[in-house]
Amino acid sequence: MKKRTISKRVKNGLVAALDIGTTKVCCLIGRITADPGLYRDAGVKIIGIGHQVSGGLRSGTVVDLDDAEASIRATVEAAEQMAGENIQGVVVNVSGGQPLSRLIAYEISIAGHEIGDADLRRILDPSVLKNGLARERELIHTIPVGYSIDGNRGVRDPRGMYGERLGVNMHVISALSGPLRNIETSVQRCHLGIEDKVVSAYASGLAALVEDEIQLGVTCIDMGGGTTSIAVFFDGELVHTDSIAVGGVHVTNDIARGLSTPLAHAERMKTLYGGALPSSSDDREIIKVPLVGEDKEADASQVPRSMLVSIIRPRVEETLEMVRDRLKAAGFDKVAGRCVVLTGGASQLPGVRELAADIIDKQVRMGRPKAIEGLAEAAAGPAFATVTGLLHYAVNNKAEAPSAAYCPPEEQAGRRFGRLGQWLRENF
Repeated sequence: MKKRTISKRVKNGLVAALDIGTTKVCCLIGRITADPGLYRDAGVKIIGIGHQVSGGLRSGTVVDLDDAEASIRATVEAAEQMAGENIQGVVVNVSGGQPLSRLIAYEISIAGHEIGDADLRRILDPSVLKNGLARERELIHTIPVGYSIDGNRGVRDPRGMYGERLGVNMHVISALSGPLRNIETSVQRCHLGIEDKVVSAYASGLAALVEDEIQLGVTCIDMGGGTTSIAVFFDGELVHTDSIAVGGVHVTNDIARGLSTPLAHAERMKTLYGGALPSSSDDREIIKVPLVGEDKEADASQVPRSMLVSIIRPRVEETLEMVRDRLKAAGFDKVAGRCVVLTGGASQLPGVRELAADIIDKQVRMGRPKAIEGLAEAAAGPAFATVTGLLHYAVNNKAEAPSAAYCPPEEQAGRRFGRLGQWLRENF
């Protein structure tokens, strides 16, 4: 394979997102167009887009490193060629690895002094949370849902306040180390570094949800090719996430088996004629179905569209029922309010929205990525919500406050010298 050449230093202001899915790999390269400061919605302009059929993945997990590497390499090179820039690192999604979501509450002593950035860094230190993790699992996200001071809850930002004990409710998301390392290896073999990993449904929510939904409570369901991911937002934060190893590929496989047709034709029929709800004209609409092993067009069988719908609907119903049951088992079916947002390529099947409203018993809308400068119309559909959300995350991560985990090397060096100067002033 052709070895990628990368520049020694990526120009400041570039961010890159890589969505590694079961059916497609997509890469976006953006340039920050405004000084982000502490603002959450920093401006970004997309300058490169790459899109490729995925290989080597099943249900969000790498099963063939060579095929996965080839897909990622071709996608990133296409985006780099369009952008006219080389990238060194990407923010990638996590949809496999059996992600586990839990809320943890703990406190630290602050001895009555004013709470500052150092106290936040101490209470948000990921090493504290790693001790309670199983050996085979790895941290993906540690998200502070809310703070408390001396037992008083509801504090959004404790900096500048006083108390004896500072507490935090932390949303911890972990996944199996093996699948995560396989994703990392696939990316690193393309001479790229991983700047951050983001759960797929979290990224889709960042792209498709509006601020009011996140505050009032909403469930984002990302129906991808190999997995269906769930993210519950409430009071401005992600409070729960889950993943089910069922997606659009399973619908395609059902069609191929049920009608004895090649997978490529099954996917084409699903896209052109598929639907999750029957209509009165289904019996009159006849579809030609090429049979497996038959080369001649004349040997194709003919079936009514109603037969295709009867194959698709049970699988979609099963997927949505699993989502409903998972939310109920986790206790987040009521917390999430009455709103559900569907994203992902599999959600675009006609009738899925109506079926979801009936099964989950909530108001359902289709989620599309929020407009970004330079985003092509072809990449503005629900199937591209995850990669767009990854770009939002990459921009916001660069724009975090000093208390956050991310800190550029130059700033880290400046802080070290600043602390040294302060110590000299205090002691001499």
